[in-house]
Amino acid sequence: QVQLVESGGGLVQAGGSLRLSCAASGRTFSSYVMGWFRQAPGKEREFVGAMSWNGGSTYYADSVKGRFTISRDNADKMVYLQMNSLKPEDTAVYYCAARTDWDTKGDPADFGSWGQGTQVTVSS
Repeated sequence: QVQLVESGGGLVQAGGSLRLSCAASGRTFSSYVMGWFRQAPGKEREFVGAMSWNGGSTYYADSVKGRFTISRDNADKMVYLQMNSLKPEDTAVYYCAARTDWDTKGDPADFGSWGQGTQVTVSS
């Protein structure tokens, strides 16, 4: 199993940008599909996007498509979420997660490893 630690959250005005980072530990980081999820107060955990093992494939939720970008660096065992044109409705705790297989369902139950989350707050 891989251990994950997110960072980079904070308070930003609407229209601004943030980049979240997720550091992984373990020797087989490149074996994992990496995903990002978010959870706002009183709401279910929501899929944001995911990237395949070597970064060759990505998919995103419609709500963030064109604004958010996932990248990864397997050598440094890092995955990133670049968030642009932020909106107040993007306010949530953001989590990175890992799984070993690939599909485009974005079901959090398919991800076996999770970070502790980082808070993103977008003010209007």
